[in-house]
Formats: sequence, structure tokens, C-alpha cells
Amino acid sequence: MSTDTHTPTPAPAPVRATAPGGPVREDARTEPERPAAPRPAAKAPAPRPARAAAATALRLLRSGLLRSAAVLLLLAVWEGAPRAGLVDATFLPPVSEVARAWWELLGDGQLWEHTRASLTRSFGGFAIAVVIAVPLGLLIGWYRPVAAFLGPLLELFRNTAALALLPVFVLLLGIGETSKVSIVVYACVWPILLNTISAVGNADPTLVRLARSMDLSTPKLFQKVILPSSVPSIFTGIRLAGAVSILVLVAAEMIGAKAGLGYLINASQFNFAIPQMYAGIVTISAIGVAFNQVLVTIERRLSLWRLPAS
Repeated sequence: MSTDTHTPTPAPAPVRATAPGGPVREDARTEPERPAAPRPAAKAPAPRPARAAAATALRLLRSGLLRSAAVLLLLAVWEGAPRAGLVDATFLPPVSEVARAWWELLGDGQLWEHTRASLTRSFGGFAIAVVIAVPLGLLIGWYRPVAAFLGPLLELFRNTAALALLPVFVLLLGIGETSKVSIVVYACVWPILLNTISAVGNADPTLVRLARSMDLSTPKLFQKVILPSSVPSIFTGIRLAGAVSILVLVAAEMIGAKAGLGYLINASQFNFAIPQMYAGIVTISAIGVAFNQVLVTIERRLSLWRLPAS
């Protein structure tokens, strides 16, 4: 009788896993290590609105003080010099007395009446000069035969002072409003006209040739090339004319006028009302500054194409 002998098959050895730094553990499954998730970057703290507003206000205040420092220094000297006896207070009263006289003139309506009369004449003559001088300057600057024909006449009259012709305007037009507005027109025409002629003559010839090569008509050429490049120079003449319109008018109002800031200054001098005289002068200066700022703002609006894109 035979006996079959079976050799038992050895069981598979258990999988051993070794933990780092620890004993060997059986029947432990090994898993691949997962990389740690990156931490989100810390966000920069947003600026506080109150702090940003305070910084902006401080910057504007500093800029305003820097711009007005010279004016404040002038007012301080004007107030202190008469009180210290450095100048005669009869002929140069302190600025506080001038301010008091200005307020009294404003309260009784005299200042507004004289200012309205002067502004009507000045701005009326200035507007007429702009309407005449800008188109005429474009015409003379563009067409050489017209420039050659009118050149000697322009040179003759541009060197004749407006106030030198004031008696002529009074004799021909009388002492009414017409002569005063006409002298303002005459004085304002020349800065605008000469700057417009120069602006057209100094237009970029490369741009002009390029526009002509594209078969642009003359009106389109003026609209697309000549006028945009001429705006800064034209407005320089307009700003000069704005200052001239006020200065010439004041001189004209001192002769044969019954209202206006020039009349107020002249009458105050004759009546020895010196604070009122200086009040009229200060009003003229303030009007000139405000008018110039208005023209600067208009020029910037019309010259936005020259600013680099942000």
C-alpha cells in the first residue's frame, strides 16, 4: 500500500512595511506620499479709504499752499508796510482797509454795476476779435498771395499802439459804447491774428504732404491736420488778447465813461478815495486771472488728442 506524500506549499510571506523611525509592521500597505498643497499667498492689505483720502487732501493742500505762497507773502507785506510806517498809508492803505472798501462797494451795488459794464464791453470786443482774427489768420497763413498782399498793411498797423489810436476812435465813433468796444476789438485782433498766421505756417509739412497724397479736400485738410496742430498757438494768442481786452478797456473807460471799472478807478483817484481805487484795481486783476483760467481750461479740452493715452 503506497502512501502519497504531499509537501505543503509554503504560504506567502506577509508584506512588511517599515515605518520611518519605528518597528517593522506586518500587513501594512504602502501609499505614495501626496505633495503638500501650496499655501495661498498672503494678500497685501488694501489701503484704507480714510487714509487714502487724507493723503490726497494733504497733497492738494500742500500744492495749494505752494502756489499761493507768493500771493500770501505779497498780502502780508502790503498789510505790514503801511502799518510799520515804511510807506505812507494815505497813498498805500493796508490791504485790510482795501478789503473793507471792496466789501462796501459790493454791498451798495456799485462794484457790480461797474464790473458788469466793463465785462460787457470787454467780452463783446474780445468775441468779435476772435470771430474776425481766426478765419483771417487761417486764410493769410494758408494762401501765400493773400499774405504777400496784406503783409505790409499788417506790419504797419501791428506796430501802432491801440491807445495811440484812442483819440481817433473817439473822434470818429463818439464817446459812447461803440468807440470803447471798437478799441478793444482793434487791440485784441493782433495777438490772435499773428499767432494764427504763425501756427498755419509752422504746420508739419510731412503731415500736409501725407494728407494731400490721400486726396483730402482743403476743408478736410484744415479739419484733420491744420486746425489740430494750430490749436496751442492760436490759444496763446487768444489768452494774450484776453489780457489785452481788459487792460485797454480800463484805459478807454477813463475817457468819457460814466460806468466801468476804469471809471471807478479814475473817479476814486480824483475824489481821493484811495481804498476804493485799489479795490477797483484788485477787481480787475481777479477778473483777468479768472478769464485766463477759463481759456486755459478750454484749450486743454480742445487739445486732449495731444495728451498720451494712460
